[in-house]
Amino acid sequence: MAKKSGGTQHSQPSQQAVERIAEPLARELGLEMVEVVFQKESRGKCLCLYLDKEGGLTLDDCERYHKRVQPLLEDIDYDFLEVSSPGVDRPIKTLRDFEKNRGRRVEVKLFAAADGSKLHQGCLQAMDEENVTLLLDDGQERTFSRKAVAVLRPVVSLEGLDEEEL
Repeated sequence: MAKKSGGTQHSQPSQQAVERIAEPLARELGLEMVEVVFQKESRGKCLCLYLDKEGGLTLDDCERYHKRVQPLLEDIDYDFLEVSSPGVDRPIKTLRDFEKNRGRRVEVKLFAAADGSKLHQGCLQAMDEENVTLLLDDGQERTFSRKAVAVLRPVVSLEGLDEEEL
């Protein structure tokens, strides 16, 4: 949805400024603020707020949050506000994300190849501020420095789903 024109325009809105406004409202509504992203698009500057909640985010959750947060963001410079779920394959970035994904099959994309490959898959075993550990398909544990990891995300499998579920 487009922001109303007029009002104060700031040249470089910070993610932290938006988080200070948007996160308390998310908590009040029983939601988790996952990420704040400013994206330049052909239609203008988009402020994207990604939310989640236990059991999954609904369209009604997004609509209710959007209506409540938009007036609070009037001093932030953006053209469009988007509120959505980050999706089931959202990258695992925080220790909270790790807790939600512990034991799940994940994919690690590295900045530089390790053991001849930039891509590794396995079961997410451990993660801390410095390392992430997978149980690889061959049964071996492998630890990667988080600084070496470009992206860590769950592997989404559609196996076993009926066509109606897709």
